[in-house]
Amino acid sequence: WYTAYTPYQAEIAQGRLEALLNFQTMVIDLTGLEIANASLLDEGTAAAEAMAMAHAAKGKPGKETFFVAQDCHPQTIEVVRTRAAARGITVVVGDVSTFAPTAEYFGALVAYPATDGLIRDFHALADAVHAEGGLVIAACDLLALTLITPPGEWGADVAVGN
Repeated sequence: WYTAYTPYQAEIAQGRLEALLNFQTMVIDLTGLEIANASLLDEGTAAAEAMAMAHAAKGKPGKETFFVAQDCHPQTIEVVRTRAAARGITVVVGDVSTFAPTAEYFGALVAYPATDGLIRDFHALADAVHAEGGLVIAACDLLALTLITPPGEWGADVAVGN
């Protein structure tokens, strides 16, 4: 990747594009989802953008609440709260094992694995959120996804991570 050429030369640009394509292909394989983007800088920002995307797709008057599992990384929870406040979205942070989605929720964010390393089966939660017309976002660890079930296989609609 280091040559005498400037970064605007085709050789460098082609190498960057190839690396991004390889990364995106790997992310698609690990998440079990159909598409991947070139990513944002951190999980918190990506989770907040995913929340905004879910709100744009499923939010409407009376459906302005977003659930965040309390076992997400603290910094992810805070970025989501900050971005939600600016958009007029209500964020409910709680125990994912007792969360029961209702029609007011347009989506839910879960940690996979959780900040303490716990790995949960989210099949039932994903089905419940979908039944209420919402989307499920999984905050994932890519290295962990080499060993655990891809979130796309248990019903996640979006996956984010570091």
